[in-house]
Amino acid sequence: MNLSLSEPAPSAPDDAEDGVWLACIECGETFAPFEEVRYTCDHCDGLLEVRYADPPTFEDFEGAERGVWRYDAALPFEQGVSLPEGDTPLHRVPRLEADVGVDALRIKHEGMNPTGSFKDRGMTVGVRVAQTLGVGRLACASTGNTSAALAAYGGRAGLETLVLLPAGKVAAGKIAQAALHDARILEVDGNFDACLDIVQELAERGEVYLLNSLNPFRLEGQKTIGLEILEEFHADYGTYPDRIVLPVGNAGNTAALYKAFRELVQSGALTEDQVPKLTGVQAEGAAPMVEAVENGADEVRRWETVETIATAIRIGNPVNAPKALPGIRETGGTAVAVSDEQITDAQRELAAEGVGVEPASAASVAGLRKLRREGVVGDDERVVCLTTGHLLKDPDAAFAAGNEPEPVPNDTDAVLDHLAE
Repeated sequence: MNLSLSEPAPSAPDDAEDGVWLACIECGETFAPFEEVRYTCDHCDGLLEVRYADPPTFEDFEGAERGVWRYDAALPFEQGVSLPEGDTPLHRVPRLEADVGVDALRIKHEGMNPTGSFKDRGMTVGVRVAQTLGVGRLACASTGNTSAALAAYGGRAGLETLVLLPAGKVAAGKIAQAALHDARILEVDGNFDACLDIVQELAERGEVYLLNSLNPFRLEGQKTIGLEILEEFHADYGTYPDRIVLPVGNAGNTAALYKAFRELVQSGALTEDQVPKLTGVQAEGAAPMVEAVENGADEVRRWETVETIATAIRIGNPVNAPKALPGIRETGGTAVAVSDEQITDAQRELAAEGVGVEPASAASVAGLRKLRREGVVGDDERVVCLTTGHLLKDPDAAFAAGNEPEPVPNDTDAVLDHLAE
């Protein structure tokens, strides 16, 4: 199936419901959206996309309240299971902007969602679909953020939630969230990809409803990140960003933003040359997407062993690569790998501007710096870096990256003497 920016708006097939249907990105087969539980194509096992007979324009969003459901014209429902989510800040970072040396730099901070990450955008839609399908138990594999969001939104909907985590590899702040929101937590002796293999098998057996980003409805909520960026940036600059730089784990956000932009091009709301360059960043110890982009490959090679301080993107087999690779290439973007040291430096730089993020989030800024040094990003570019999770998602990493406490005597003069040293 054509995933290019020049793809015309599709015509609704017979199995569409209210102009909404599922389509396989590999063979083009279509399916009714809510007739039965379905994650991949029945015929070729390809990834599915939600399709619309009437792609949205910016005028469709005018007058609505802020947040994910402002964009209901681009979503399969008018309202989901909401906490609410979205409407996250597009921070100005003037010192960092000047130091990186680009015309404009803004930080889209998804850590300001209800559970502290962008995953809430996907869950507000995905859990609403689960209600429509009448399933009883929700499940996900997670490096932490998905589990927190699933537990919160599943709890809001009154549904049982099950999360599988790689033992010893998930930040404490994220496990605490899932536990408090009453999820049942299983720690698997394996990495994230092993957890996802198990959850997929449970879903195939009908034991759970899968809400990882393999689920096409998850990405519908996540594409509102791109819609917000375009609206907010245009309101401030009268134009759209030249480039969006984002961390890549399972590549769901890359795929989702590209889908949002394709739909706006289909509706005539954007021209192809107005679409920002999608630029993915991975940690050097978990960079299968970067490898594929650098080698010009059409598929990603699964990395069996992955390791990085950026736990949220410690993923060796990004399931959304077939959707994300065309997004990077069609928009003129690229992908780059950065070291853990560069990620920590970027985390400190963002914190100095008052923007507190977990390590995986800071990968976007680290990647931008590297691409500026290499001359890939020009000094005339206007850039948005996406940060995906809050500082307190990984308090241990934050403590390690920050200043050490300084012991002082219980005496005011002693404190002043210490400060003067």
